[in-house]
Amino acid sequence: MRIKLFWWLILLIFLWSVPKVARFLYPLPYRDLILECSTREGIDPLLVAAVIRVESRFYPRARSSQGACGLMQLMPETAQMAARKLGLPYEPEKLYDPEYNLRLGTWYLSSLLEEFGELPPALAAYNGGKGHVRNWLDRGLWDGKTLEKIPFPETREFTRQVLRDYRIYKILYSREIDERGISP
Repeated sequence: MRIKLFWWLILLIFLWSVPKVARFLYPLPYRDLILECSTREGIDPLLVAAVIRVESRFYPRARSSQGACGLMQLMPETAQMAARKLGLPYEPEKLYDPEYNLRLGTWYLSSLLEEFGELPPALAAYNGGKGHVRNWLDRGLWDGKTLEKIPFPETREFTRQVLRDYRIYKILYSREIDERGISP
């Protein structure tokens, strides 16, 4: 009887701790800001969280070797275009400000989802450039679905990682997002 009780306690401790460990590995900082910007653009905040996790690991001062800046790793030209479309002033130094970066980044991600209609090509365009993705699709180099056929290895890996993290964020946080009255 004691052995059975011991294993039940071990199982309960494990089940109780796994979500906490998973949330530690897949955090959701800037939660309210992500929810606000995502809702404004009509996209799933958990998708945005997955993009941020892959792009910057939620470090607002992140800068890539190619010059992408901030949480959502926006290239200055992309950020300038997004700011213009949103009627905001383009302020390069503010790309490290989470609110400004998320405002521009969620708009850009939303525009790619609208343009490409499916998640894999939109994510590939976010990373590899929409001109490249449009070219791959038009020339039949990629079907827009099979990740292994994305021509750029970095873009292939980025898309794979975001889709994986998006699934994990949905498992960990969907109920919480739904309870707040925000439908992804």
